[in-house]
Amino acid sequence: MNPSFSSYLVNEPFGDPGLYVEIRWARRALLFDLGDNTPLSPTRLLRAGDLFISHQHMDHFIGFDRVLRIALGRGKTLRLFGPPGLIANVTGKLRGYTWNLVDGYPLTMEVREFHPQETRFALFRASEGFQPEESPPQACSHQPPTVPFPVLKDPMFTVQAVSLNHRIPCFGYALQEQFHVNVNKERLHAAGLPVGSWLKEVKQHLWEERPDGFRFTATLYFEHRREEREFMLGEIRDRFVTITRGQKLAYVVDVRYDEENEAKIVELARGADVFYCESPYLERDSEKARERYHLTARQAGILARKADVRQLVVFHFSPRYTGLGNEIVREAMEAFAGS
Repeated sequence: MNPSFSSYLVNEPFGDPGLYVEIRWARRALLFDLGDNTPLSPTRLLRAGDLFISHQHMDHFIGFDRVLRIALGRGKTLRLFGPPGLIANVTGKLRGYTWNLVDGYPLTMEVREFHPQETRFALFRASEGFQPEESPPQACSHQPPTVPFPVLKDPMFTVQAVSLNHRIPCFGYALQEQFHVNVNKERLHAAGLPVGSWLKEVKQHLWEERPDGFRFTATLYFEHRREEREFMLGEIRDRFVTITRGQKLAYVVDVRYDEENEAKIVELARGADVFYCESPYLERDSEKARERYHLTARQAGILARKADVRQLVVFHFSPRYTGLGNEIVREAMEAFAGS
């Protein structure tokens, strides 16, 4: 079974944090954090229309300018999600430039920041010189505070967040596929049906929870002809589709190990297929980690074990350990294994 999400860190573990998640077969991607993103090609950055910001420290936000520069002049919408202060910081970034020649540019940026009791929204249009258009705050309920809350709901997946303590609110994120749709190509071939883009439509209808009796017309491409054919969704699902548990990824950076943060992280990452967790310090420097509101490698491993994740990936190593990356990984994995 091919997973729906292909994920990898933007930089090596000693570099700026960032997680790139490609949605296979959709020419679409999600990007978690905006640190230095020069390893990503312009094509890959343009696919990432949804950007999830943990907080706006420089190593998590300096890549905003490159995203803006590459997207400028493109007819697309960038959506940013993050903690309190995101709108003000995006406004500050945009005010650092002069926009007198972009009145015909189609780029739009939507920014949502999440507070304990409300969500705030601002729109920035290149055609308006990126002057912020803020909407009235919308009331919401994120209580109790240990429970992850949704920041983006898509028919295929949901992105949830929790607010963690880094002496400022810092968001951890989880990406959860609703369920995984696997198409049996051998059965398709046996029935004389081709694979192709029409199967993406089938998956979309299933994620949108269309009824079994829903009829749709699909365009099929055979070797020497193109054909329009009507199908019933329930029949296609029963004959050619297997539905299984959806994929889950979790991403946590810049957080101190304490009882409240632990409860939030374990709930957020519970059962994740891959848990990307910061590990700036070795356990021997745990007091320094606590002072700086960061985790040790051992603490990352403990969190992963308590959350019962399948795979742990540690990153965001402090440069003080240059040349000791293997030791950081070993310490985290030993704790993850219960040693």
